[in-house]
Formats: sequence, C-alpha cells, structure tokens
Amino acid sequence: FDFTLMVAGESGLGKSTLVNSLFLTDLYKDRKLLNAEERITQTVEITKHTVDIEEKGVKLKLTIVDTPGFGDAVNNTECWKPVADYIDQQFEQYFRDESGLNRKNIQDNRVHCCLYFISPFGHGLRPLDVEFMKALHEKVNIVPILAKADTLTPMEVKKKKIKIREEIEQYGIKIYQFPDCDSDEDEDFKQQDYELKESIPFAVIGSNTVVEAKGKRVRGRLYPWGIVEVENSAHCDFVKLRNMLVRTHMQDLKDVTRECHYENYRAHCIQSMTRMVVKERNRKYDHTPQRTCSTFNKVFIMIFL
Repeated sequence: FDFTLMVAGESGLGKSTLVNSLFLTDLYKDRKLLNAEERITQTVEITKHTVDIEEKGVKLKLTIVDTPGFGDAVNNTECWKPVADYIDQQFEQYFRDESGLNRKNIQDNRVHCCLYFISPFGHGLRPLDVEFMKALHEKVNIVPILAKADTLTPMEVKKKKIKIREEIEQYGIKIYQFPDCDSDEDEDFKQQDYELKESIPFAVIGSNTVVEAKGKRVRGRLYPWGIVEVENSAHCDFVKLRNMLVRTHMQDLKDVTRECHYENYRAHCIQSMTRMVVKERNRKYDHTPQRTCSTFNKVFIMIFL
C-alpha cells in the first residue's frame, strides 16, 4: 500500500515535528538547520523521505515530500511553482508508464495529499496562503493545518478556524472535501464525520518529547502553566488528523487523486498531443485537413483511451 504525503508552509511552523509525531519516526535527523540569513536566500527545494509503517496489521509505504525554503525569501512571488511542477512531473511519469507496455508494475509516486501549514500569528490567511492553495487546488488534495495551536487559547482557535474557513470560501479555494455519510450510517459515525468536517483547519501540536501528566507518560509540551498533550483531543486535533490520514480517508484521498486530479491532467495531455499532431498533419496535408484530422483523432483515441 503506497501513499505520498506532501507538507508545505513556511519554516518554523512545526512541519517536521508534526510529521515525526504522526508516524512515530525521525525522518529529519540528517537535516541541516539554517540560520535566518540562509533561509532568506534559500530557494524552494523538493525533498523525499520514505518509511515503512504498519497500522493495524496493514503495511504502508509512506513517502513524505517536503518543501524546505517555501515562503522564506524576501520576495516570494511564484514560490509555489517548484511545488506545482513537482506534482505535474509525477503525473507525467505515471502517464508515460501507463501508456507503456508494462502497466502491471507501475510505481505510483503521485502526491495524494498536501498538508498546508497556516501560521497562527495573524488574522487569517495571508496572500501567500491564498496564492499557494489556488495554484495547487486542482492538482492535489489540500488539507489546511493551523500550526502551533498551543500558542492560542481555545477561543482563539475557534475564531481562527471560522475565519479561515470563511476566507477559503471567499477566495474560491477548493480544499479536500470529506465524502458525505450514507443515510444508513449509525449516529456515532455521523457525529464523528461532522466533528471531522468542523475541525478544518486541523489545529495541531507536534512533539516527540515524553512528559509525565497525572501519573501517565504522554507525548506533549511542558509549560510553566501546565502540559499540552499531543494526543489529547481536548487540546488539539492531532488524533483526528492522524486517523483521517492513516485509517478513515486514505483510500478516498487516493481515489480522488486518481479519478479527479490525475484524470484532469491526463485529459489535458491527450488534448494537447492531439492538437499538436493534428496541426502538424494539417500542415503537411493541407489539401485534405478534415479527413486527416478525423482519421487521426479516431486512431489516437483508440490508443490512449
């Protein structure tokens, strides 16, 4: 079972810590920490980390695609382009493999989900957040994350979630939509589904530090005023996010990637190739353009569809 998860957002929002917390691993132990000057001059890179995990007896090959350097420059104009190009490159490779002879052993490196981290410091979405999500929302399933929720009070988290959801709708951003429950589902499941939808954007806290709380050892953060527990649903949405990614919605994320985002890319490729070849044929045989176009289209469609 393969799954590719992308994480994006500016530095300092806890992306690496959250990923390590989600999958109980250390994917970034060899990463070099940059100072402020180095971050400003750094360009957006794409890095991949692959790890094998097991969830309830199911083995999963998880690929994490990270985007260090995103949003850190003084001028962040079109800093989302390397990310969009990477997603398109994975679609292109899959399209080539799918059009070849060995279709049974195709490796699926398409990005199935993008966790986009939103800063808790501000009134809502920044222009860069809007630009990034609008540039990618038709290429990948975007799941917005409200980072570092422990810097906010519960009331601030609630207000910020409402504000961000309103702005997502206002700017026409298409984030990942959870499928609706069937009418015959039990009430507990419907309630869980409702709570999941109301959690957007997921307010998260990441920590790999084990602390003691009420006689129990838990992952969390120790503050002078108390302990924030990562896996306590009263403190943050970490558990909901992890269950959504690994247990309840992973297959739907893959299905939407295949049936929506990839199919849109595939249809665009076929249309572009058809127009290009037909134009070339018509240039050579301009005395019979209509017949040439019609014949080629039939042959091309039979080959690729």
